[in-house]
Parts: sequence; C-alpha cells; structure tokens
Amino acid sequence: MSDSLQKTKTLTYLRDTRLDRDNVKIASRRISDTADSFKTYPGTVKVSLPKTRWSLSEARIIPLLQKRRSLRAYSDEAITIDHLAFLLWASQGLTAQAGKHYLRTAPSAGALYPIETYLSVQNVATVSPGLYHLDPLLFQLELLKDKDIKVDICRAFLDQAFMKNAGVNIIWTAITRRSIAKYGDRGGRYVLLDAAHICQNVLLAAEAIDCASCPVAAFYDEEVNRLLDIDGVEETALYGVSIGKKAK
Repeated sequence: MSDSLQKTKTLTYLRDTRLDRDNVKIASRRISDTADSFKTYPGTVKVSLPKTRWSLSEARIIPLLQKRRSLRAYSDEAITIDHLAFLLWASQGLTAQAGKHYLRTAPSAGALYPIETYLSVQNVATVSPGLYHLDPLLFQLELLKDKDIKVDICRAFLDQAFMKNAGVNIIWTAITRRSIAKYGDRGGRYVLLDAAHICQNVLLAAEAIDCASCPVAAFYDEEVNRLLDIDGVEETALYGVSIGKKAK
C-alpha cells in the first residue's frame, strides 16, 4: 500500500467513522439538533404535479417503487438460483463495453466501478451455504468459505438477528484506489454514491421477484473486514443488504 493512499482524506474519513464494540454507543449519539423533514419556499408560485397520467411504459416501475420497503421478516422458502442471478445482475451486471470500460446496470463515476460484491449465501436452492465473491465479468460466484457464516454475519452487523434468517446477505466493499487514483479525494464521494446506486437496483429487483429486503449500513467494520479477509485499507466494507422471500 502506498503512503499517499494511506494519507488520503477518503481513508481518514472511512477510518474515523468506523464502528466497533467499544465506540458504538458513543458514535450513535446525536451531535446536533435535527433538521426539518421537508424544505419549502413559502410565497412562491406552485405547480401541482399529476400522479395518474403516466404511460404504460412508465407504469411498469410504479408498483416496485410504491411497494418497496425495508422488511426484516423472511419466510423459510429458499431463493432460487435464477432469482439470485437476477439480483446480482441488477446490482453489477455488464450491459455494454465502451473502449476498455465494461458498463453495468448501475452507474459509476468514470466507469471505474470501485465496488466489490460478496455474498453470505444462507438459503438459496442448489447453492451451498458459504461466503462467495461475485465475478461480474464472467458472471459467476467464487466460493471463499465453504461453510454457513450466518451467525458470524449477524454478529458483525451489530447482532441484528433478522440477518440470520435471510436467504442471502450481500456485502459491498470499496477498493477506493480505483476512484481516487483519478479523482483524488473527490473520488471518496463517488465511491459512496456508487454503492447507493447498486443497492437501490437490488432493492427494486428484490421487489420484482416478491422478495423482502433491507439495506444495512450498521456494522462493526473490522469484524466484517476480517470475515471477508480484506485489509480495511486497500479494500474495506461499506454497505450491505439482507434479502429473503417475503413472510406470508
């Protein structure tokens, strides 16, 4: 690892905002008064927007956006491998090539794609439980740990029990060098935005296949990094989502 990377504001920010079992209560304390939920401009001209005149092509996404909620209750039904593949394609699927860049279903600043995808497979038909990494170029899973790690995942994600009952937990990491080598510390913002783009794709894809999903950003950073066997500097845990078939 280069000294210049170590000193970037991006890595300093990521280190300074990590959670561990000693600081979690302090880190979550409110540090200022909250802001209003909505901002308005009184006295300005208002234009009412219609909600019922969208065309059929636009209407296809309306139910997904309308019904999407963070759900933490899952049934015992397994996710099919076809549905798992659909979720992963929605997250990082290749859609085109532009020069040396492979474009994907989610946008990325400079088409640099600093986000890596890992999976704790727990209840997916025909796929053994374990820790996997997604290879988006060949669209295949790489088995990293041939054992069920749902208890470890639950513990590392602030002991949130619902994650043990999910069919799959997806964990996204960032290789920040991919972005900041081009954009400097501004690339740190782009990394976070890239992860958010990917997650929203997955949440809508989950709704499309009648799965419940819940994005999860609360975790003990170093515990997740150790689970994934990454160093927390060149590559660090960033975000996650829990997915399972909806409880009836």
